Amino acid sequence: MLVRFVIENLFSFGERKEFTTIPNNRLKTLEHHKYKYDDFCILKIASIYGANGAGKSNLIKSLELFQKLIVKEKIPFRLKDSKFKFNNSEDSQDQIFAIEFIQDKVAFYYGIVINENTITTEELYLSGLGKKNDILIFERKTDKEDKTSIVFLEEFEKDEKSQVLKSVLLEEFVKPNEPILRLLSNRDNKFLSPVKSAYKWFEDTLQIITPGSKPRALAHKIDVDNEFKIYAKDLMCSFNIGITELTSEKKDLKEFFGEDNDKELDSLMKDVEESPKKMIGLRSNNGDELIVVKEDGKIWVKTLKVGHVGKRDKSVLFNLDEESDGTVRLLDFVPAFKSVISSEKVFIIDEIERSIHPLLIKELVQKFSLDSNTRGQLIFTTHESNLLNQEIFRQDEIWFAEKNKEGSTDLYSLNDFKEHKTIDIQKGYLNGRYGSIPFLGNLQDLNWHNYDTNQ
Repeated sequence: MLVRFVIENLFSFGERKEFTTIPNNRLKTLEHHKYKYDDFCILKIASIYGANGAGKSNLIKSLELFQKLIVKEKIPFRLKDSKFKFNNSEDSQDQIFAIEFIQDKVAFYYGIVINENTITTEELYLSGLGKKNDILIFERKTDKEDKTSIVFLEEFEKDEKSQVLKSVLLEEFVKPNEPILRLLSNRDNKFLSPVKSAYKWFEDTLQIITPGSKPRALAHKIDVDNEFKIYAKDLMCSFNIGITELTSEKKDLKEFFGEDNDKELDSLMKDVEESPKKMIGLRSNNGDELIVVKEDGKIWVKTLKVGHVGKRDKSVLFNLDEESDGTVRLLDFVPAFKSVISSEKVFIIDEIERSIHPLLIKELVQKFSLDSNTRGQLIFTTHESNLLNQEIFRQDEIWFAEKNKEGSTDLYSLNDFKEHKTIDIQKGYLNGRYGSIPFLGNLQDLNWHNYDTNQ
């Protein structure tokens, strides 16, 4: 689970800002929203509001860049140009990411400082969650001459065999522009076993869905998991958008692509064989997702088909590119909501209401909110004021993003306003009580007929 995320000097975040899911224990509403780990609690849901350009999506982009930095083991190209643009040369050039999270019932703190394409600091601790002292797992530093040093936990430093591993890592593998979390997670060293768990959070637990996301591997999931297929069909049918069936069309690789592309097919088969799950995803020319997978010694191509019933009760299967943007967006949410309900996953969704009817989004979010048996976290940005309801959210689960006079994004919670639990927060938000809404006064003075060139 995500506990808190800190960023500095990235996109619209100039000063250091923190987003957190730690509850205000004085609030007694929606107590089932608190997940307990020993004597520590975190919240299961959060929404982030803000005017266009306020920076709420930049929070998601920052977390996505952080994830790519760890999983791809390279500083993303766009990170070089993502510094806060209003900083001067005398301001700090450090870009800071820090995150506290819980994976496999263990709390971690992980942080990275980047300066001009060099990782100057990278550190991983077992977090005491503010109640106990943090315990060092590793800390790596890179100096101005690009020389790197690493300090490991005490047991590792005292072990002779581990010191040999440390020397090999420093001499051959550690580079100043690459994080080492994934590198260390792949080492078979008993003292580094917590690193595997920490890396798993970035690779598997954290799931980010952006407005441009497409349904991922749905065709394969529906083909191999009948329980998931029934769940996906029931969920999509319940939306009353005309869908009656979800199915996967499965064809032999050569049958799908034709036999005149031997070179390309050989390359594709090699990619599938070398992939960890014997499966890769592609996009067709019309945007449909193709899943190429090896099963039972053969390589297949799977595509998702969506069934509708129309004239004279005729049932027809449609390709994904023939569906509306809203339907495609809902299909992307199918595995997300199943996972966030039944497993300890963290789903971060940017613009959750994008292309979807407000009543439908409210129903989905409310169902997750009221369910006392959920296991994961759902965090999203939105403009949808219909969700601002204290029967759906606690006050410490509603966040706002707003630009200050320096052009930097501020983050703050509704909990800062100490409102009564019965107040209409939707009305208060739309009236500007909490800030974070667009200022529309100038539109009243705009005489747009002055710009009519066809008079």
